[in-house]
Amino acid sequence: MLRIFQQIALWEAISTILLFFVAMPLKYLADVPEAVRIAGSIHGFLVVLFVVLLIACWQTYNWKINRVLKYFILSLFPIISFWVERDLKKLIANHKTS
Repeated sequence: MLRIFQQIALWEAISTILLFFVAMPLKYLADVPEAVRIAGSIHGFLVVLFVVLLIACWQTYNWKINRVLKYFILSLFPIISFWVERDLKKLIANHKTS
């Protein structure tokens, strides 16, 4: 489950970047509103998956609430949200060695 959550965290972070820095400029500068609708829908789906998997991992791995809140809050920021994916990658590596 951690590996799936790591991948969703990565794609959620990428979708945020694409939404803010590609789709929104296309909407407002090139009059292509479909870009935000498509990118926004994909991003919204990934955010829901991220939160569902965050809660599932919290329950499965008995994470402390601090980790859960940190991951959630960091996922709200476009560039910083990549840190969640990197931290999960470390958790996966540590999980294999223990």
